[in-house]
Amino acid sequence: MDILDANRAAWDLAAARDNPYSRPVTSAEVAEARQGRWSLFLSDQRPVPQSWFPDLAGQPVLCLAGGGGQQGPILAAAGARVWVLDASPGQLDQDRLVADRDGLELSTVEGDMADLSAFPDGAFELIVNPPSTLFVPDLQPVFRECRRVLRPGGRLLMCFMNPDDFVFDADALDEGRFEVRFPLPYVEAEILSDESRERRLRDGQFFHFSHTMEGQLGLLTETGFAVTGFYEDRRPDWDGNPIRHFLPSYFIIRAERR
Repeated sequence: MDILDANRAAWDLAAARDNPYSRPVTSAEVAEARQGRWSLFLSDQRPVPQSWFPDLAGQPVLCLAGGGGQQGPILAAAGARVWVLDASPGQLDQDRLVADRDGLELSTVEGDMADLSAFPDGAFELIVNPPSTLFVPDLQPVFRECRRVLRPGGRLLMCFMNPDDFVFDADALDEGRFEVRFPLPYVEAEILSDESRERRLRDGQFFHFSHTMEGQLGLLTETGFAVTGFYEDRRPDWDGNPIRHFLPSYFIIRAERR
């Protein structure tokens, strides 16, 4: 099985298993958003600053690799015209569930975040992207397509994983030990043994890719974006990963299409 296909299947399974990143927002949250009282999270603990958003009323917004029934419904309830693109049908089902439950208008599109050919040039005022670049090997087509479908001056709100997270042995972290093991950039499918790789496929687990900061922020600016906002966030307590006590795991940026 192709790694991207494996990750798609893993997200379908995550949605079926009530993964925290596949858990839809509540009707109460939707009702609050309709009254102008809302927060949107691209990481676990810190909401995106309200000042980072344009006036959403009637504006076309793309939730990129953003299925799961979380960001899309909130933005739709806040007045935006929302399209949610995701490779996982199971994740998109969560958005449709909320839309049907709460009478929201939003569109779902099954597709690859590196191929936005379903949309014309300059289709969107805003793109929001929760941490999903860790599931794809090459960011260049992702950034190129984001720039193409954004209007001049349009905004991209994106969450990256800290690449330093990937140097540690995951099994040791589960035991509370920090064991530096892997060089960066990290390509999980290449460092696993054949047996471990097959076990991951059988268990429906994810395969991850780290990206250097040059390959994230540097490439983003080379593609034609200006970074106009930045903050960090840490893993939540329920995650159990001790990294949260020592360093941030998420970098969240606001970028504008030049």
